[in-house]
Amino acid sequence: MLELMVQPTTIPPIHAYVCLLKGCSRRKALAEGKQVHALIFQSVLESNIFLANTLVHMYSKCGSLLHAHKVFSNMPQHNVYSWTAIISAYADSGEVEEAINLFQQMQETGLASDKVLFVVVLKACASLAALEQGKQLQSEIIKRGFQSDVIVGSTLVNMYAKCGCTEDARELFDNMSERNVVSWNAMIAGYAQNGLGKEALALYEQMKQEGMQPNNVTFVLLLKACASRADLEQGKQLHSEIMKRGFQSDVVVGNTLVDMYTKCGCTEDARELFDNMSERDVVSWNAMIAGYAQNGLGKEALALDEQMKKEYMQPNNVSLVLLLKACASLAAVERGKQLHSEIKKRVFQSDVVVGNTLVDMYANCGCTEDARELFDNMSERNVVSWNAMIAGYAQNGIAQEALALFEQMQGKGTKSDEVTYISVLSACAHSGLVDQGRYVFNSMCKNHGVTPTKEHYACMVDLLGRAGCLADAELFINKMPIQPDSVVWMTLLGAARNHGHVEIGRRAFDHVVKLEPKNASPYVLLSNIYAAAGRKDELAKIRNEMNEAGVKKMPGCSWIEVDNQLHAFVVGDATHPQSKEIQAELDRLVGLMKKAGYKPNLSFQLDDVEDEEEENALCGHSEKQAIAFGLINTPFRTPIRIKKNLRVCFDCHKDHLKNCWA
Repeated sequence: MLELMVQPTTIPPIHAYVCLLKGCSRRKALAEGKQVHALIFQSVLESNIFLANTLVHMYSKCGSLLHAHKVFSNMPQHNVYSWTAIISAYADSGEVEEAINLFQQMQETGLASDKVLFVVVLKACASLAALEQGKQLQSEIIKRGFQSDVIVGSTLVNMYAKCGCTEDARELFDNMSERNVVSWNAMIAGYAQNGLGKEALALYEQMKQEGMQPNNVTFVLLLKACASRADLEQGKQLHSEIMKRGFQSDVVVGNTLVDMYTKCGCTEDARELFDNMSERDVVSWNAMIAGYAQNGLGKEALALDEQMKKEYMQPNNVSLVLLLKACASLAAVERGKQLHSEIKKRVFQSDVVVGNTLVDMYANCGCTEDARELFDNMSERNVVSWNAMIAGYAQNGIAQEALALFEQMQGKGTKSDEVTYISVLSACAHSGLVDQGRYVFNSMCKNHGVTPTKEHYACMVDLLGRAGCLADAELFINKMPIQPDSVVWMTLLGAARNHGHVEIGRRAFDHVVKLEPKNASPYVLLSNIYAAAGRKDELAKIRNEMNEAGVKKMPGCSWIEVDNQLHAFVVGDATHPQSKEIQAELDRLVGLMKKAGYKPNLSFQLDDVEDEEEENALCGHSEKQAIAFGLINTPFRTPIRIKKNLRVCFDCHKDHLKNCWA
């Protein structure tokens, strides 16, 4: 039809242009829309307010905010539909502050808002959490008599909930003269988004009692509430209802079910659901990859990426970020480099989130020079970029570089956040910079307005504990203005183990067990302390307590990447195809080490066995198996990177031992 109108003998009627513009809007056909605009301009119909409003709408839907605003500015007059079109254009483009400013300009003209415009501006207030402006809008809505409108009322509920005012939202919801499924969903979403999953699920029960039928959005919201609470039983009940109502084939519902199961730690159930989905999109794959990564199954996450490619599903930037995090967790730098090449080809490197994750991946794999080169060449950096690089230096024990970069960050005017200070304090702790760490902590509180969190306090305890100032660390905990959590006490317990302080170790242990009665780590650490101190009676007693509590120690596991393949080793495991060669290499190395003066550290062994058996047990540790495997399968002078799920044992971590392995 557009081609027929290019050479008209008469000017087409306005409604023909309107139909064409609406078609361009639906198809997001900007080029064709501009052609129609040119025809309108030639026909001297641009001054028609109805047509001009349609033009603004078309440009907005096609993503050209500049052209939309230009048309609006050139209009000789505006009505409420004109303002609605341009305000919606800004709101839809994420320019919500400008949308609210335009609404205020419209009010100054004396033009009255309609219901549609109120809904648009209320949504803008919700996205900005602009509570005061939202309240002013509510007053006008009441004056105009629009509050009884179910769409306006539902949007008001959403606005209050998004601003964190769930009680006000609920009062509005309860007083609505008419409610539909959107109203219920708005209130359920409000509870879920504010961490009130229990209230969201209770409201769903009320919804059913009142005979309101849920839709797919309802179930998505409720599943998210279950995921946030790790409420598996409620999630399974919802899954049953979803199947009864025929919503499981909905791809968004299916994706959210996968996410719920993984958030509850049920990756096998999630994978079964994922494999049986009738339709999958990139979000489905991302949900499953994220589930594996979040549950410490990085190897499975990377395997899923290979399957994704075989099924011709293109990863997006979210997929690549998740996969890079999996590489970081496994120190799989070669696989990470492959992903980096893919990112370059797909022009994702300019994405600041992808760039930050690349920096983090390289740093976590020990490649701080590669990470720094990436960081320096980023076209855009935010506080997360600086944090990633500072944390990378801290994790690799390069404290001076971390502190220098922190100073550079401040010099560039980038405001530090609480994550920045965690990394800086961690760098100080790993390098024994006690005075500098104290200065940073005090400066953070007094000069930079950052309120310390439990993580900051744990860093300070680690700083003091590593330096052997255990009494100061315990006093610091006792003076904390917030209740110390298990991480803080575990940090002190770890320091007590390293420095052999029995009494402080026991007190720290008591606190941890009260907070986490099923955690095996405090039992193991206190057992180490008693074993090193030669206190066999206390050692036997703590082991009995551990057995009576039904607590089991997680087996140590180490990963190494060789020729793009990940190999996992578990303490004492002999199932690897090269286990004989690995054991032979370990025997050879131990012989060389003993000649160089190495003596196995048996002080932390728990079992009352002969020294020879204890030495054999030490040699079976997963990190030693992984190193031996790396030595016999990689060329000379190839870097060997090992990732562990637990703390490296004291014998494996000793400096002279590391030198012997090198």
